[in-house]
Amino acid sequence: MTDDELEGLFDSLRQENLAAHEETRRYLGVTAEAIRHEVRLVAKAVAQLDAKVGREVERLDTTMDRGFAETQAAIRFSHAELDRRLRAVEAKTPGCST
Repeated sequence: MTDDELEGLFDSLRQENLAAHEETRRYLGVTAEAIRHEVRLVAKAVAQLDAKVGREVERLDTTMDRGFAETQAAIRFSHAELDRRLRAVEAKTPGCST
């Protein structure tokens, strides 16, 4: 094989390599854009889920706070009622003092 033939072969290989390189870059560009799109969709879904979870946590906090307040009120009422009954018993019982 002559030098000119080798040079022609190398030029041909360079052109094929360049074409393959450009095709690979195009493919990776399209793939990267598709991945970016999917990531945006996931990020949007995560943001929506975060908002939904935040609303649910707020609702649960409100429900629990209301339940705790009602329980504390019931305990205070029961304590006051027991105290009133105990004082009534003590008042009826001679020699009993508080």
